[in-house]
Amino acid sequence: MSSAPITQAWPIAPRIQSLIDGISPALRAGGTDLPIVNPTTEAPISVLREADAQEVDAAVMSARRAFDTGPWPRLDINARKDILYAIRDRVRAHAEELAWLECTGAGLPLARVREQVQRTARVFEFFAEVASTLHGEVYSQSKGWLTWVTREPKGVAALISPWNAPLSLASMRMATCIPWGNTCVLKPSEVTPLSVRRLVEILHEAGLPPGVVNLVNGRGSVTGTALVDHAGIDLVGFTGGTATGRAIMTAAARRLVPAALELGGKSANIVCASADIERALDGALVGIFANNGQQCLAGSRILVQRPVAAEFIERFVERARRIRVGDPLAPATEIGPLAFEAHRDRVLSYAAIARADGARLLTGGRRAAIERGWFVEPTAVLAPSNETRVCQEEIFGPFAAFLEFDTVDEAIAIANRSKFGLVSYVWSEDIGTALRCSRDIRAGTVWINTPMMRELRAPFGGYKESGVGRDGPAASVDFFTEQKATIVPLDPPPVHRFGA
Repeated sequence: MSSAPITQAWPIAPRIQSLIDGISPALRAGGTDLPIVNPTTEAPISVLREADAQEVDAAVMSARRAFDTGPWPRLDINARKDILYAIRDRVRAHAEELAWLECTGAGLPLARVREQVQRTARVFEFFAEVASTLHGEVYSQSKGWLTWVTREPKGVAALISPWNAPLSLASMRMATCIPWGNTCVLKPSEVTPLSVRRLVEILHEAGLPPGVVNLVNGRGSVTGTALVDHAGIDLVGFTGGTATGRAIMTAAARRLVPAALELGGKSANIVCASADIERALDGALVGIFANNGQQCLAGSRILVQRPVAAEFIERFVERARRIRVGDPLAPATEIGPLAFEAHRDRVLSYAAIARADGARLLTGGRRAAIERGWFVEPTAVLAPSNETRVCQEEIFGPFAAFLEFDTVDEAIAIANRSKFGLVSYVWSEDIGTALRCSRDIRAGTVWINTPMMRELRAPFGGYKESGVGRDGPAASVDFFTEQKATIVPLDPPPVHRFGA
């Protein structure tokens, strides 16, 4: 991945609007504009026109037409693949523009964003390939009968993506939905709309037919509610916080609409005495501080076995104090600003919460010494127990909570004493320890001796309050397609003649 700086800026429209049928709708009087603020400078850079219920209805109707009568669900799979590959290529061609928009609008460090732009391109390619291998089933075991099972696209999806990794998570929602022939309405976060708006434009520039992906912008309480409650929606995919996910699932259930939810986490990062301590230290720092700490799969509870705890924690704190915090567009920056002011204040509030619960502040807990921007120092606390709020609540920032343990069984029990179960990390050179942790930890993904790695071929999702359903080839096919059985008699059977 390039370590060179971005040498140009791209224009930002003075007003960011929805995209319906591939174009921005006409502005109506009386609409609501929301400020878009650069988290690095705190300066307004544009405004977002919020989509009200009328505009959401237009977007859903566009997607409905595209599904019911448009070409996309009826295209030969090779033609659909060609368009998805063209999207991949065009995303790569505009990679620096998308990265600049993501850094500017979301405050994510450039090196991280460049990786996420490449992943954005890759997911469209990957799920195009999966769609091309989709096949049916044939049953002939019942004498005189032939039954075949086919898969069909499910319909119009409401897709809602969050602000912490706008491109990566919005693209995953779209790329798991449209390859099978579905259409959708995407609502990204109103806080970080710039890069996603450009991405949806790129989809259309690559040849995606109008109406297949429509974009609406606005707050969850306005735009999101209108979208999820719309009678034209057949299914809902959501990535975000657990409280919002619970409300979305409740709304979807009222209409018996299936929902797939990827939600929060408070993941355990277990460092055993048998670990390669150098790799575990690097991995623990990546696990909590990557993406500015704003990721549901962060290893935010760091459990260290007592014989190595003092040295490990001391070295972690020393490294955390040297992390480069600053302008996300500078290639050397490791942590940029948090995405918006209220979130910055919430993350900082946990320093006082930790102290009130008896935790010891090891480093950070303050605004970074930068004149402007929503910057937070990398923070770590030593918690007295797993029951404290900093060990149970998702902070969603560069804020690590350390716990010490004696036995592996104790570590597994601590890891599982959480309402979440998204991922877990285990560091040990002992194969038995690693396998026992994998077996007994209740989380959707367990990473052993590695920081986060996303295998697109594997299912991804969480236990408990970390989500419902999975992303991945098999899970996405099951969620986004319907199975249809067609039954034909090979030898016409006798049929009772009522009333003869």
